[in-house]
Amino acid sequence: MFALVDGNNFYVSCERVFRPDLNARPVVVLSNNDGCAIARSNEAKALGIKMGAPWFEIRHLEDDEGLIALSANFALYGDMSDRMMSLAAGLGHRQEIYSIDESFVDLSGIRGDLVDRSRRMRQRILDWTGIPTCIGIGQTKTLAKLANHVAKTAERKPGSYPGELSQVCNLAAMDGDARDSVLAATEVGEVWGVGPRIGRQLKEEGIQSVLDLTRLDPATVRRRWSVVLERTVRELQGQSCVDLEDAPPAKKEIACTRSFGRAVTNLGELEEAVTTFASRAAEKLRRQGSHAGQVITFVRTSPFRPDKQYSRSIMVPLRRPTADTAALVEGALTGLRAIYQSGYKFAKAGVMLVDLADAAVEQGELDLEPDGCEDRSRLMSALDELNSRYGRGTVIIGSAGTGEMPRNWAMKQERRTPRYTTRIGEIPVGKA
Repeated sequence: MFALVDGNNFYVSCERVFRPDLNARPVVVLSNNDGCAIARSNEAKALGIKMGAPWFEIRHLEDDEGLIALSANFALYGDMSDRMMSLAAGLGHRQEIYSIDESFVDLSGIRGDLVDRSRRMRQRILDWTGIPTCIGIGQTKTLAKLANHVAKTAERKPGSYPGELSQVCNLAAMDGDARDSVLAATEVGEVWGVGPRIGRQLKEEGIQSVLDLTRLDPATVRRRWSVVLERTVRELQGQSCVDLEDAPPAKKEIACTRSFGRAVTNLGELEEAVTTFASRAAEKLRRQGSHAGQVITFVRTSPFRPDKQYSRSIMVPLRRPTADTAALVEGALTGLRAIYQSGYKFAKAGVMLVDLADAAVEQGELDLEPDGCEDRSRLMSALDELNSRYGRGTVIIGSAGTGEMPRNWAMKQERRTPRYTTRIGEIPVGKA
């Protein structure tokens, strides 16, 4: 038995915890450089704003409908996610954090009324963090994900499903007829793992609802579509095929890329940006206990501007696999200097670490140049600890710049709220 705990309109909900004036008002959170809507309140959804809607297309709603747009505040969202997940873990035995606002919890062997237990957990999360959630329960992860969709829809659109399914839905506790009724009322495209292309194909075959999909023969699904869809059908039929991942699998490549807030033309500014990106990627690399054997650096202009176009990437092999920030930055800058050309307005750059291997598995080699190749893992651990304790960017590589001068390549975040929970200087202070 599994539960899926999901924060409702998570980014907007995080903002509302510290801005009660945003309650009951249409709010969207914008992506990097304030480009498009990546989170919407229910009131914003009611205005017809779609996920990913470009800001320039919906900007008129500020004046027409009182829409409020905020820049993404990922430091706040990450910290609020940690708080929510630590509470959600108490719902069952094991937890898999699936995304910043979703986690699966193993309920196997938990006695008593699971709906009542989930409602009490939902209330605790709301009381202690201010984040509203919905919880779906099912015999498999796919059914739990589907039940969560039902719970959210029943809350947001009364009449779509029976009212008792609002906020918490336990598909496993329903009798056959009630469960079939819910599945028949749910479009097949809402199933976890059924993408738009497969969804269209299924509808062309007359499979319109989740109930239709559930009644298919798994072997036939495998022959006509894929093993992946067969697994989904089996999960919908109550056969658990996907277990919890107690620890996320190590990534096969790690990237850090950003679009610039303003066009960048000179090499010095690009070096600052690439140094920052490589440093961030190195931090992620160490966090999963890996070493990188090669570094890819790329730069490109914007295809949406009537300027000269240029796009280039290069792969730089490292002398030996490493997680040392200085070595990775050196490789990234070597690549940048090789592909940089003056006279272009660059809009984006990035660094990707590839050829990853477990840091615990090192191959010995004949070291003919020992100088400069000493083990600096303790130094890197100290670097990560300082940046974790005092904030990212506390200790940086010199080529990243001092941060005293405005950076053209920095993301545009003109509407970002304070980082209330992670920066002591931005903690709200009441008037005496």
